[in-house]
Amino acid sequence: MYTTDKNYAKDADKNDPLREFRNRFHIPRDKDRNEVIYLCGNSLGLQPFITKAYVEQELEDWKNLGVEGHLHAQNPWLPYHEFLTEKTAALAGAENEEVVNMNSLTVNLHLMMVSFYRPTNERYKILIEGNCFPSDHYAVQSQIRFHGFGVADALIEAKPREGESITRMDDILEIIDREGDKIALIMIAGVNYYSGQLFDMKGITEAGHKKGCIVGFDLAHAIGNVPLYLHDWDVDFAVWCNYKYMNGGPGAIGGAFINKKHVQDATLPKFLGWWGHDKGTRFLMDSKYIPIPTAESWQLSNPPIFQLAALKASLDVFYEANIEKLREKSVQLTGYMEYLINEKNKEHNNLIEIITPANPDARGCQLSLRAKENGKIMHDRLIKECVFCDWREPDVIRVAPVPLYNTFEDVYCFVEILFKQEKN
Repeated sequence: MYTTDKNYAKDADKNDPLREFRNRFHIPRDKDRNEVIYLCGNSLGLQPFITKAYVEQELEDWKNLGVEGHLHAQNPWLPYHEFLTEKTAALAGAENEEVVNMNSLTVNLHLMMVSFYRPTNERYKILIEGNCFPSDHYAVQSQIRFHGFGVADALIEAKPREGESITRMDDILEIIDREGDKIALIMIAGVNYYSGQLFDMKGITEAGHKKGCIVGFDLAHAIGNVPLYLHDWDVDFAVWCNYKYMNGGPGAIGGAFINKKHVQDATLPKFLGWWGHDKGTRFLMDSKYIPIPTAESWQLSNPPIFQLAALKASLDVFYEANIEKLREKSVQLTGYMEYLINEKNKEHNNLIEIITPANPDARGCQLSLRAKENGKIMHDRLIKECVFCDWREPDVIRVAPVPLYNTFEDVYCFVEILFKQEKN
């Protein structure tokens, strides 16, 4: 299917039905004003052209209307977060009432654990992936301690086997089967930040529910990367950030999903704030809390409008592109990168190990590369050659060919630079 001829990349770009979306993003440029090879959308997504106009509209309305902007701005601020609901739900595979954009990822994770980690003396453990993002580790450990349990006893980590880089699904299922009666919460990333492994969220949810566990996911590296079907999978909750594949800007507002079956459960404990209060009576300033009958009831404070505006711009682009079509291109683009690296490896004594699963169904658009030696030096050289990718300790270069704005020629040129450096 693929070839090592550069003309393959040129033809693939020419025939790409999504090719014009690249022209809607600001691509960083080097000192000579040439576009860089940007493969870092798994860390910070690029800015859509329309973002500036969306944010400037709110600046203008603030300038001209002041407080009246809450009701009379072109996009009134009071219900502004609602303008993002439908398109957020579409990307999450959720019903509108199940999603809300609010806070940041770890804040939302804590808010979800307030509601969904309710340990007892018999069922108190939390299952996570052993190499999850550190902030998830910190949040989970702190919740365990907050409830009076010991981390050494209450925290279960699903880890790759000795000498392996990904966590086997069979091992996760075995832990759930063996420990499930003691597990209060399963909280795993949809896509592992380090290896790029895409977990079987449907299978994990089904296995957890059979043992009576609550199941939630950190979707920081999954939302906007792979199609999600959270409602149909019957996931209990999920949280994510919007600055990676979602292109919401640095420090973008986060998002959350709460399954419909939990949304109106009055027995669920939750931290309360006035933006979760019934909209019709919110401004009566009564001290009696009446929750909004949607995921919005987990909101605490009125949201940051400029961040929502930036995210709205990106959601509009996603909606037009369609996540299913983006996934089709992603599989091809990532597969092409894998193919070229494997072909080059034949000439370079298998210099690069790809630790991301080879099965396209078990990964998104990230490949994690481990060099036999001098990996950090290799990464530094890539940066000098204006290839934007990132380094994760102890020994991995992460590259993400994002289908919204990366091209097949980007991939071809990256691989040429990657191996050319080692010749010198």
